[in-house]
Amino acid sequence: MKLASLKQGRDGKLVVVSNDLAWCADASHIAPTLQAALDDWERVEGDLRNLATDLDHETIPMMRFHERQAAAPLPRAYQWADGSAYVNHVALVRQARGAELPESFWQDPLMYQGGSDGFLGPRDAIPLKDESWGCDLEAEVVVVTGDVPLGASREEALAAVRLVGLTNDVSLRNLIPGELAKGFGFFQSKPASAFSPVFVTPDALGDWWREGKLHRTLMVDLNGKPFGRVEAGEDMTFDFGTLIAHAAKTRALGAGTIIGSGTVSNRDADGGPGKPIGEGGKGYCCLAEVRTVETILRGAAETPFLKAGDTIRIWAEDDKHHPIFGAIEQTVTAD
Repeated sequence: MKLASLKQGRDGKLVVVSNDLAWCADASHIAPTLQAALDDWERVEGDLRNLATDLDHETIPMMRFHERQAAAPLPRAYQWADGSAYVNHVALVRQARGAELPESFWQDPLMYQGGSDGFLGPRDAIPLKDESWGCDLEAEVVVVTGDVPLGASREEALAAVRLVGLTNDVSLRNLIPGELAKGFGFFQSKPASAFSPVFVTPDALGDWWREGKLHRTLMVDLNGKPFGRVEAGEDMTFDFGTLIAHAAKTRALGAGTIIGSGTVSNRDADGGPGKPIGEGGKGYCCLAEVRTVETILRGAAETPFLKAGDTIRIWAEDDKHHPIFGAIEQTVTAD
């Protein structure tokens, strides 16, 4: 089952979307918003699935699904916590600045709590007031949970996954060092994130969702050219069950909590840093990583951060090369 929110008010209007993303049906008579559905999932899930089946059989009123009319599936959420499950990415960034990677990073996930009072839709612009802030994309996988009890096990956490999707977790890289130096975490360096047009139930992903990981290629284009073709199911040190359980160690998580994987990152076949696509590698899911590799190999970063007019596209495909979650397509604008 695929769910989306059309732009309407603060929280959107819930629709079910056909498997090919071509059509949708109004689901507001079952639950007015996706958050309302998540709050009452045990009661409404069956009705939503029946509606999705009727849509696929074309037995109910339906309308064309246009991704540009979609908000983020959850236009705002009670909680957005982003992990760093691909420790390869963290290790590279720390290596570039000569910092040692603590051994604990391989046993205990990194996680920060981001702003969730307003997310960008999949076609919304990335507003950038000052290019000196170092605007970066971060292509990631996300899950949305139901209620997760305090102290949940990994297995309990995985059972609470309701939906899977993608995000562009925008970062302002040049603001991060100053904020972290204060010892109190991110804030100004983490503006609004964007999400894929649709979120998908794990069962609809079949074997692509297993062991708490999405086993598909995460695809990233920058200014119309291939930038990343990275395998989301590889080099993921902490699966989503582990990430959710980590978040729930000292607090219960409410239905509608979004948990991010952190930037998807692959090692090269020889075990070293990933290579650009043009050099036969899988590329990258953020600019910071390619800049890090350039610094390691050539002593200085060469690839610039995003500027006004730059475009990005983030998506994942099924076996017939159709987008599974739709595509995040954004342009950076001076604001």
